[in-house]
Amino acid sequence: MRHKRRWQKRQSATDVTRDMIVDVIVEDDRWDAVGLEVLADQAAQAVTDHLALTPPDGDLYEISLLACDDARIAVLNGDFRDKPVATNVLSWPSEDRAAAQPGEAPLPPTDPELGDIAIAYDTCQREADAQGKQFPAHVTHLLVHGILHLLGYDHIDDTDAALMEGLEVEILGKMSISDPYIE
Repeated sequence: MRHKRRWQKRQSATDVTRDMIVDVIVEDDRWDAVGLEVLADQAAQAVTDHLALTPPDGDLYEISLLACDDARIAVLNGDFRDKPVATNVLSWPSEDRAAAQPGEAPLPPTDPELGDIAIAYDTCQREADAQGKQFPAHVTHLLVHGILHLLGYDHIDDTDAALMEGLEVEILGKMSISDPYIE
């Protein structure tokens, strides 16, 4: 297992200040060929830009991302959701940020630590292949999805699902990634 950590506020190639640190923990070396760290940074910044989020007190938002395989995510899914099967992405917000009413946006986070995400290579690859999608685009969609969960968005009911999916489509569109919900 390798652990990658970036601590400083940094500038991108286009000289845009980043508002989020993604701490990537790689358990499955297949993720190295994907450039997951770059995809995670891009997804995180796209979400914060789209939602116009500014970290409190000049801090940086922080996310921990576990890059694993199906076996590991199945254990996590079983431990935390009583569903011991592989899934594409899981998220654990650091605090409850749910909206007061269905279809409303959650309040912006007050804690810079947003939470944890796990993503499984095998399931992501199978889904991308089955759906005829580029693997990096599919992974980016799942990262955006996971980050929105950390921010309090959900898809438990139809109203919240429509809000969350609409945000995903808008954010991905700004990243030149096609609507992932079009069949």
